Amino acid sequence: MTDTDRQITVMVVDDHPIWREGVARDLAEAGFDVVATADGVRAAGARAAAVRPAVVLMDMQLPDGNGADATAEVLRVSPRTRVLVLSASAERDDVLDAIKAGATGYLVKSASATELLDAVRATAAGQAVFTPGLAGLVLGEFRRIANTPEDRDAPHRPALTDRETEVLRMVAKGLSAKQIATRLSLSHRTVENHVQSTLRKLQLGNRVELTRYAIEQGLDE
Repeated sequence: MTDTDRQITVMVVDDHPIWREGVARDLAEAGFDVVATADGVRAAGARAAAVRPAVVLMDMQLPDGNGADATAEVLRVSPRTRVLVLSASAERDDVLDAIKAGATGYLVKSASATELLDAVRATAAGQAVFTPGLAGLVLGEFRRIANTPEDRDAPHRPALTDRETEVLRMVAKGLSAKQIATRLSLSHRTVENHVQSTLRKLQLGNRVELTRYAIEQGLDE
């Protein structure tokens, strides 16, 4: 547990009370500030509006809709919140629907407790986190979208520095900030500074959008 963990507010959305409360308990014991739980789309929206958590752990199967609906509603009422899906489903449509609705990452429920805690920290920091194998699926979809005529005709973006482009190329390939730092012999903080600078220049909201942009520019080749 770190002081940073204590500052991360989390809401857990899942329709199974035993699982929901178990995850909330594990997060609290690890030092996170669990500010709310919810069991459906409407409850998720109402509670997110009230507490505005930093991170929402979102199930995909809910009684009054699905995780994509709930993600869109949470982000509508609390735009600064980041959503990390935690679902039993690894189906292509579920993954893509969640990301298109604005989720930052996607984990399956078979993830270990350590993987989950690390994923919450990474999500709070604006990183895209995926169960191995799912990142490639999302990247493939972004590549398909990037090849549509309307995206090819999109306006040019501001120029990046050589180092920012180098970091962006590695982001496009699915590397984490820690992996990028190791490969480039930089500190983790320096890499994050480059990522944040690039987000500002390109007027993008998160690493998922940044990854899509990088693929549109062919930087994953």
